Amino acid sequence: MTKIGYARVSTLEQNLDMQLDALKGEGCKQVFTDKVSGVKSSKPNFTKLMEYLRPGDTIVVWKLDRLGRSTVQLIELIEDLKKKGVNLKSLSESIDTTSATGNLFFQFMCILAEHERNIIRERTSAGLQAARARGRRGGRPKGLNERYQLIAPEVREVYEKNTRSTEEIRKMFSIKSQPTLYKILEFAGADVKGFAKKRKGLTK
Repeated sequence: MTKIGYARVSTLEQNLDMQLDALKGEGCKQVFTDKVSGVKSSKPNFTKLMEYLRPGDTIVVWKLDRLGRSTVQLIELIEDLKKKGVNLKSLSESIDTTSATGNLFFQFMCILAEHERNIIRERTSAGLQAARARGRRGGRPKGLNERYQLIAPEVREVYEKNTRSTEEIRKMFSIKSQPTLYKILEFAGADVKGFAKKRKGLTK
């Protein structure tokens, strides 16, 4: 079994030293690092880490939020690790999936993943019913990939808080275009037209 560390900070100004010291102290012979926001989907060296992993290896992190800032991101990752036969250890939360307790953690996260999917399905169904009631035809927006479907509830939550412009939301969730953002919101059951009227001062 090989311990492989992963460390991440959000900006170029932040320092990785504390995380690196902790990972080396845990016995990680190799550590991958990124300097990028946790909400961004593109983390170059984390991608390399996932390609490097082999069954039986263990990813070690200082805290779980180094792997992703959202529940959806973490659930996706844990499911991928389970399929690869890779373990996970978080030093701050004392989580170690090489132990019996850690295996229960894996199982719990799988249950949480299914719960998250059910919520998405329920919200989508409610959104479609509301759209039909207003005389609009529903259905899954064409070209909406799985990642966008998974983040849709979080995108809707941020959008409906009305504190960020649509451009800021796109950057936060790495959404490629304005039409795609609206497809995601429609998928999540958001009343896009209704909220758009309230956002004139924020929308760019």
